[in-house]
Amino acid sequence: MESDTVAPIEMAADGEIMASVEEGPTDQLIVADVTRDDAYLTTPLADAASLPAWR
Repeated sequence: MESDTVAPIEMAADGEIMASVEEGPTDQLIVADVTRDDAYLTTPLADAASLPAWR
């Protein structure tokens, strides 16, 4: 059986990553590289993993 591999990607070592919670009708978790334009992702806060869940 062939393994399902993903090609490695190049990542900038000088990025600055930040996270924020935007409150509203649906609270959103926003993770962004503030050193680049349009380098962000959002997800409903209820769907975001907590830090203890990642341990």
